Formats: sequence, structure tokens, C-alpha cells
Amino acid sequence: MKPITSLDYSRRVERVIRHIGAHLDEDLDLNALAEIACLSPYHFHRVYAGILGETVGETVRRLRLHHAAGALVEGEGAIAQIAARAGYGSVAAFGRAFQAAYGMAPAAYRRRGFLVADYPALHPTTAGTGSEQDMFTVTIRDTAPVRLAALRHHGHYLEIGPVFGRLYAWATGRNLMGPKTRALGIYYSDTNALPAAEWKSDACISVGPEVKGDENVRIIDLAGGRHAVLLHKGPYAELHKAYTWLFGTWLPASGEEPADRPCFEEYLNNPQGIPPEEWLTEINLPLVAK
Repeated sequence: MKPITSLDYSRRVERVIRHIGAHLDEDLDLNALAEIACLSPYHFHRVYAGILGETVGETVRRLRLHHAAGALVEGEGAIAQIAARAGYGSVAAFGRAFQAAYGMAPAAYRRRGFLVADYPALHPTTAGTGSEQDMFTVTIRDTAPVRLAALRHHGHYLEIGPVFGRLYAWATGRNLMGPKTRALGIYYSDTNALPAAEWKSDACISVGPEVKGDENVRIIDLAGGRHAVLLHKGPYAELHKAYTWLFGTWLPASGEEPADRPCFEEYLNNPQGIPPEEWLTEINLPLVAK
């Protein structure tokens, strides 16, 4: 028998994450996940947590609540239906889990529509008063090019989380994850013009010049240059509101012209182990050079 390497283990965990992402609305039996990883149930949990930094249960709960937050913000279905899709047997159990993670009840979150701060895009009468500066910060920044390892995602942008998990497992097996590794998402599709099933995006991490891709992971060069950078604090499910304000309010008043390149997001902290109200994301809008 040949020795089992960290690369072998990372590939096993990748298979599990792919399965979780494809079956998030279904019952996920831990013994079945261990079989997918070809690992004993006694050791599967430790291997998974050692590679991804969280347990299987934590991954599933975080992703399901993330999807539930998106459904609540976008008004998709009754709370009972959202609770069932998130794997909870009752609205009460879902409410307790959501309250613990997001700091407010699902119904309150749906009514309010935001977690950290109000959104000026929801209140056009405040545009131009300066009050929006309390909610978003936009700076013009010259960014350097960055080399990325990218894993393609097709579908709703809120469903890219498991793709990042697979990418992190791939990188961990190759000793590529470190304190200076950056996590970015590149979003190519016009969400107003295409159905969600046709949206295209890339989950990415920064890598050095020595890193090579494979049959799944591509190496791409993200162009630098002038960017409008909006700092968003809060759940990823609310990012579309920040985009609405950036394109609908800030851009027309800025005198800037967007470049013919897609927006990308950089995730400044790790959502594992911190509440959604503290998640920090930079939305980068490429601008025409001046």
C-alpha cells in the first residue's frame, strides 16, 4: 500500500463538501458522509475539522442559515418553508438557531431587511444628504494584480459557499493556506438578465507563481488598476443591497465610468466562528483609467 498523503485526505474532504453543497436541503447522514470520504466514522470528523477548521455540523448549519437569511431578505416563501429547507423540524427550533447566529428572530430580520445598518438604497429620499456615509464607505484605490487559484461555480451566488470549502480543502492538501492567503469571489453574470441557474462565478484564493492548476482548479491573473471599493459589514445575504446602492446611487454621482471587467469581492475575515454581523467584505468595482 502506498502512503496516504495530505493531498489524499484533502481530496476526500472535497468530495464530502461537493455532496453537502448538492444536498443541503436534504438529510445529511454523518455515516454516509464518512463513507463518501472513505474514512471510518470514528475518524472522519477529526480529519474534516483538521482540514477545514470547523466540524461537519458547523459547516452544514452555517450554510443552511446563510441560505435561510437570503430567502428571508428576498422574501422567498413562508418562514415554515424556509425552516424546513434549512433542516429544522419546527419553526421554533429554526427561530432559536437563527436568533443565536444572527442576533434576531427570522420574522424580525425579514421585516427589517438588514442586520447591521440601514441601507440608503431603501430610502431614496435620503440620497445626497450625506447620511449614506454612515452606512457605506467607498474609496478609489489602485490595486495590484493578483494571481489566483479559481474554482468555477454555476448557479445562485448565495450557493458558492461549498465551492469555497472545496477550494480550501484543495489548498490545504497542498500546504497553500496561510495567514496571508486572500479569499476572493469573481462574479461574471448580470443577475438581472439571466436566471440564477446560468450565473457564473469563481471562488478564488491568492497563490504564488509556483502553484499549478489541475483538471478542476484554474490559475488566473486578476487585473489591477483603479477600483471603487465599498466596505460592507454584515451577512453575505445582504450584499445585493450594497451593489444596488453602489451602482444606483454612488456611481451616477461619482463622475466615474466602470471598466469592462467583472466586479469581485474580497472577504476580509473568516465567517467560521464569528457572528454574521461582523463579516467584512470589500466589493471592488473596476473603473476606467484616468
